[in-house]
Amino acid sequence: MKEYKYYGYLPKIAEMESLNTMRSYTIVRMPEAVQNVSKERIKYIILGCGSTGYNVVEELGQENEDLIIVDKDEKRVEDLRDQKYEAIVGDIRDPDLLDRLPVPEIAFILANDREANLAALRTLKNRYPATYVIARATDPVSVDLLQQEGADVVLYPQEVVARTAIHHIRKLHSSRLALRLYDLLASWEGTLCIVTHLNPDPDSISSAMALSMIARHASHNKLDCRIVYEGDIGHQENRAFINLLDIKMERLTPQILSECSYIALVDSSGPGVNNELPKTTRVNIIIDHHKNGEHLPSVADFVDIRPGVGATASILTQYLMELDIPVNKTVATALLYGIRADTRDFKRNVTPQDLNYAAFLLPLTDSDLLDKITSPTISQETVDIIGNAIRNRRIKSGYLFSNVGYIRNRDALPQAADMLIHLEGVNTALVYGISDQNIIISARNKDIRIHLGKVMAEAFGPIGEAGGHATMAAAQIPLNYFSMVKEKEGLLALVIDPILKRFSSIVGLDDEDEE
Repeated sequence: MKEYKYYGYLPKIAEMESLNTMRSYTIVRMPEAVQNVSKERIKYIILGCGSTGYNVVEELGQENEDLIIVDKDEKRVEDLRDQKYEAIVGDIRDPDLLDRLPVPEIAFILANDREANLAALRTLKNRYPATYVIARATDPVSVDLLQQEGADVVLYPQEVVARTAIHHIRKLHSSRLALRLYDLLASWEGTLCIVTHLNPDPDSISSAMALSMIARHASHNKLDCRIVYEGDIGHQENRAFINLLDIKMERLTPQILSECSYIALVDSSGPGVNNELPKTTRVNIIIDHHKNGEHLPSVADFVDIRPGVGATASILTQYLMELDIPVNKTVATALLYGIRADTRDFKRNVTPQDLNYAAFLLPLTDSDLLDKITSPTISQETVDIIGNAIRNRRIKSGYLFSNVGYIRNRDALPQAADMLIHLEGVNTALVYGISDQNIIISARNKDIRIHLGKVMAEAFGPIGEAGGHATMAAAQIPLNYFSMVKEKEGLLALVIDPILKRFSSIVGLDDEDEE
């Protein structure tokens, strides 16, 4: 004969007696007992039901989950019962309270009383260690106290409200930016030239493709969009990316520039910043995820620069989502690859927003094309440059420097830096070479003590262009009067030491030499 406990009123026994099988019942009499609870286990128990507790109750009630509410305020309990909730009067500090309740799978301790919440938490964890407990902190001190007592989750409402407010204001701001961009594009006619950064990468190219799609949609095809670039597309994956997606791009010339009614910059924070536009060029749109202090938002009609985002492609994806513009397979594939490439497959400078945008794009992409883009053949020059970088490396106190000499394909430099940063004992890697017009430096970092982008900007910004993120950065130093020198490798050997000395001085390598 099996014994069952019944929590409720005696009249319920009659209903239970109608069952065919014989059972023995232990009646647990409870003052103002909870009605309709006939289980020894229950999903939720709410201990303390002020404003916070009531909001939790309403959310759980929408899920039709079993729950019991305990509060010491008789009037509040009566109101809850009128709303068809299971509620009893009880003091959550009472160590015997749990004797009158089923075993909870999850317990919320939400009173506006620090000592009461701590007492209830101790009782719950001593009696039912496996119960998952969410406890409310009434002040910053009680956050630590509740965690020490074993609360699985501690909520500090003021902090939750602040975070929620910031999240909503950022979402509202980004939504308004998307609408403002759309309205601006809708008012234009003519030719929009979308300028990618120098030697464009998938992030820059895919962002240009998405902006072109938005512009055509907003203007009802009254805007002719042209994606233009300067420099070279040397990285084998970038070439595969453009060829497989059949992306139409044009080299920027003075003739094309004169035909532009409007100019947009993507993945570049201003004219002359990682592009060869004159700094005085009037641009209309700037969208980037790198901040440059030299250029103020007033230089363009529309500016959206978000240094906290992992890729410019993420910003453009957010526009498409906010504006509810249908995304075709080519653009979706390009944007997803752009986000993946700039975050190194979500392992570098990635944010939760980047992951959300990637999740939005994933079902819309062509997976076969993605596989082909990420598995291209490697050019002989790239192999040679990587080989030179390995052979010519010098390591000092965790800093690696490597001279690869004369280069035609500058995209091989970051590939070499990506490889060398993984060498044992290396925390920061600088790989540099010389082209017809510039000395080019690509750097990688895993030393949490330095922000590589800021160091590079301080060291090389005054004599060229430099910057980037904490873990990856680049610099370009123009040769100016030396551009006509034929022996480029000899020139690099002559001038590189004083140039690198600026970097060494900032990170403290010169101090180590003196010691």
